[in-house]
Amino acid sequence: MLPDKVKQELLRIVGEHNYQDSYTHKLVYSYDATPQFQSMPDAVVAPNNTDEISQIVKICNHYKIPLVPRGSGTNLSAGTTPLEGGIVLLLKNMNKILEIDEENLTITTQPGVITQEIINQVEERGLFYPPDPGSLKVSQIGGNINENSGGLRGLKYGVTRDYVLGLEAVLPNGDIIRTGGKLAKDVAGYDLTRLLVGSEGTLGIITEATLKLLPLPQTKKTALALFEDIQMAAEAVSAIIAHKIIPATLEFLDQPTIKVVEDFSKVGLPTHAKAVLLIEQDGDPHKVEKDIHDISSICKENQAFDVTIAQTNEEAEALTTARRAALSALSRLKPTTILEDATVPRSEIANMVKAINTIAKKYNLNICTFGHAGDGNLHPTCLTDVRNEAEIERVEKAFEEIFMKAIELGGTITGEHGVGAMKSPYLHLKLGDTGLNAMKQLKFALDPNQIMNPGKMFINHNQKRVVINREYAGES
Repeated sequence: MLPDKVKQELLRIVGEHNYQDSYTHKLVYSYDATPQFQSMPDAVVAPNNTDEISQIVKICNHYKIPLVPRGSGTNLSAGTTPLEGGIVLLLKNMNKILEIDEENLTITTQPGVITQEIINQVEERGLFYPPDPGSLKVSQIGGNINENSGGLRGLKYGVTRDYVLGLEAVLPNGDIIRTGGKLAKDVAGYDLTRLLVGSEGTLGIITEATLKLLPLPQTKKTALALFEDIQMAAEAVSAIIAHKIIPATLEFLDQPTIKVVEDFSKVGLPTHAKAVLLIEQDGDPHKVEKDIHDISSICKENQAFDVTIAQTNEEAEALTTARRAALSALSRLKPTTILEDATVPRSEIANMVKAINTIAKKYNLNICTFGHAGDGNLHPTCLTDVRNEAEIERVEKAFEEIFMKAIELGGTITGEHGVGAMKSPYLHLKLGDTGLNAMKQLKFALDPNQIMNPGKMFINHNQKRVVINREYAGES
């Protein structure tokens, strides 16, 4: 519970409607979209502007109160779970698009704007914001920036970091800084913009962002390639890139995922295929036609037994929507769905998928795999039940082996979901002790009182990986 003096100061800043500390409100914000992690905050505060955030941060820094910035809570790394209590800072009131600058091809927005709204607004003007995380219809742009979100278009267009030109942020001492701007070039000092993107709220609170836009592609085409073997699909992916074709989307689904997604979406996905590649290209009409034709030929040369090109926009949209529904489809099968991400070089996709299947069999688990084959980012997804403690223990061991295998194959423990609390025990596998210590020094320099989203990125050895209290959920 917060000291009464602190509560009164917060009420003065944001008003009664934007301060909540009832059991119900705290329960709602005690977890995010990540299974297994739950911890109650002491209060939930929703500021209206940057100045209010600055005042709140100064209070928290003075009293050493943990502060967890939160958007829509769609992250899958327990990045917004208040593991050490304190204040959950909601950015829902800062939900305005401030400017669309067509001359400089930028959009300036507050952090609480829904990602889909940004995409819709700029496309109405013939412009394009490429990052498209799976949660884009509900996630907030501030959360995308904090997690450096990726998406289906990451192969051709990159991730959120590649589109953040400038930020306004509140540092852990309450100071307000501005980084970058509407510039094509800027090498004045350290790149604080890129440092803040993907920092998961551990270095400051993003209050405004200027994002790069592109011209909207003139057209797009979608193809579906079917394979009888995972290795064939992986070789087709490498062959497409080797032919210097960079598709907008190059997605992979294994057979278990195909079956579940088809049952959910009913779009006619071929459930008899062992692996499917969903491929989309966009751009100039002539170039798109040529690329899709060449991609189709390359897939057939790599033993695809069928390649179908969507004939209408409706067909293409149905296929893409089905792929985006993979997590929703899988989550219907068991009470708990744990979706992870591990990235390997494209040439190692088949080896990684085979390793995942072997590990799943070893621990007697149901793991489906899908993901962004073009950039090697796979999503092994375990269907389980958090109430089955013995099975959850096997799940944790399985994912640890999966992460270690990804590193062994030259990959990483996370391609787009972030570290949060979920991956913090494994970060050393990627960075080593020296790299981890360098990151800690940056964190401690900016946040000496450790108030900004504590328990994330760096493991607290007193903290169990599964942080859940059933009393919170009404169980005893």
